[in-house]
Amino acid sequence: MKKKIPFSPPDISKIEIKKINEVLKSGWITTGPKVAEFEQKINQYCNTDFAVALNSATAAMELVLRMLDIKSGDEVITSCYTYAATANVIVHRGAKPVFIDVEKDRFQMDLNKLEKAINSKTKVIMPVDFGGVPERYDEIKQVLSKLDREDIVILADSAHSFGSKYKGKVVGTQADFHTFSFHAVKNLTTAEGGAIVFNKNRINENLVLDENLCKKMKIIALHGQSKDAFAKLKPGAWEYDIIADGFKCNMTDIMAAFGLGQIERFNGMLLKRKQVHDIYSKYLKEESWAILPFDKDEQDTYTNYHLYPLRIKGFNLEKRNKLILNLAEKGIATNVHFIPLPMFSFYKGLGYKIEDYPNAFDQFANEISLPIYSTLKPSDAIYVVENLIVEVKKLFKD
Repeated sequence: MKKKIPFSPPDISKIEIKKINEVLKSGWITTGPKVAEFEQKINQYCNTDFAVALNSATAAMELVLRMLDIKSGDEVITSCYTYAATANVIVHRGAKPVFIDVEKDRFQMDLNKLEKAINSKTKVIMPVDFGGVPERYDEIKQVLSKLDREDIVILADSAHSFGSKYKGKVVGTQADFHTFSFHAVKNLTTAEGGAIVFNKNRINENLVLDENLCKKMKIIALHGQSKDAFAKLKPGAWEYDIIADGFKCNMTDIMAAFGLGQIERFNGMLLKRKQVHDIYSKYLKEESWAILPFDKDEQDTYTNYHLYPLRIKGFNLEKRNKLILNLAEKGIATNVHFIPLPMFSFYKGLGYKIEDYPNAFDQFANEISLPIYSTLKPSDAIYVVENLIVEVKKLFKD
């Protein structure tokens, strides 16, 4: 019997609905006490000192670059195998994105090419935790130490990896800054949303990561206004100042209430994702054409099962795309992660060519992301993988 299986619907329970209703009834729906509570919960989960909740991971990355005074003439290194947001924020600041190809048969940056790309203009490295798999942070730091360039800031695009672990520790403390996404398709969602996390530290003479920086970020995120709306509307406290040319990217209490409900259930949701992952891998490990995604390596590093990026040995673009259509006819929604950035018109127009990133193209050409989420029933996961195997074998015969 044909089923209808979406790619990544949100997991919403009575808990989230109750918390959102409480906010709606409170009369305070924008940035206020629930945002502060959500930031506290993020810090507790990630073992970090500071969290700034915002309306997207994109805003989070750009806000950090703003605080670092990244500007024209600077270079920021990142992976070419990521969503456009990672690079767009660099362009917004007037800096040059320097793309690094991934390693052969991996979704992570080629660290040898990373080392060669670092020069006097390099100010930031933005590793990408693809699919929930943490980048190799210690190895990146070793590269910087080798080159005596520990002045370079590591700003992690951890949009996919809230809840992942790197060498036994929850992602959030490995880089100078981590930025998370709480978009609708993420493991933990606030509908839209994101956050910056960091620990107390001194990066250089001019940049101290402390409570003052956290406060400044929140001011910049609200038009540079010296008081947030909650403080400003207290009786007699209407007056405020504009102390910077800020953005408008604050999180609301409605979004934060959603997140508070999610984080309450989060560990259980991750276990359900792992169950789906394990079903797929059980079936696919028997197929010689299946290149299974990362699960666990020797360094106690774990994915949060955000994606199941299967690669199919021997497939090209045409067959991969045909497979997606064939599965759609059976009611199974799949996706592709990602189209490498040099393939997009905008980045082509800036002079980037996919021919310079052959490993990324090879990863993309035969990758298909299978549905994986906490409300997917085991029987539906079996339906997905059984039909996948049938359709792949048909296409090999064509």
